Amino acid sequence: MTDHNIDFSMVLASAVHDMKNSLGMLLNTVDELRSEHQKILAGSDKFNMLQYEAERVHNDLVQLLGIYRLGDNNLSAHIDEHFVPDFLSDHLARHTPLLDGLGVEYMIEADDINGFFDEDLLTGVLNNTINNAIRYTRTKLRLTAREQDGYLVIGVEDDGQGYPESMQHTGTLSFKSLDFKSGSTSLGLFFASSVARLHSEGDKVGSIKLHNGGKFGGGVFEIWLP
Repeated sequence: MTDHNIDFSMVLASAVHDMKNSLGMLLNTVDELRSEHQKILAGSDKFNMLQYEAERVHNDLVQLLGIYRLGDNNLSAHIDEHFVPDFLSDHLARHTPLLDGLGVEYMIEADDINGFFDEDLLTGVLNNTINNAIRYTRTKLRLTAREQDGYLVIGVEDDGQGYPESMQHTGTLSFKSLDFKSGSTSLGLFFASSVARLHSEGDKVGSIKLHNGGKFGGGVFEIWLP
């Protein structure tokens, strides 16, 4: 007799993985098209929207896979030492074609420090946070890094209207805090919080902080890693 017991979550995870890879290839092609047809596409709102939305969906799929692994107790942090300014520079470079296309000024202000973190997991957090800031900023975006109170603090700031009071947050988020009815699930924040929590040293545990202010007076996202 045929076994009809299907692990649907595994099927979904496999499909999400394939979609993520396909979108990654699409994003590479979009970058190549922008480079090859720079004069035509430089100020194209439609092309900028295409690149932004493709990046956003790609980030969502990365987070879904991470959360699936978290629920399966299969998500762990592989900690290595990294020179933080280079890490930030490498990952901002992924977004510079879109930032240039949108006319957004960007900068990195990072202390010359090393950090200990999982590069892949933090890449997922950073890409989503930068992409989110691109959506809400007016003209400026800034990445920061510093040491404070025994933590590495990496920040993403913009000059938009800032986070509404309901989203300003310090600490960690639980899955129960996600609101699937409002259309704003804060999935990216839950993923960021989960990644932060996977980083610990002694009695110190990573966390995220959302507030307004910074250099530009807009939204400030910070991830604190021990």
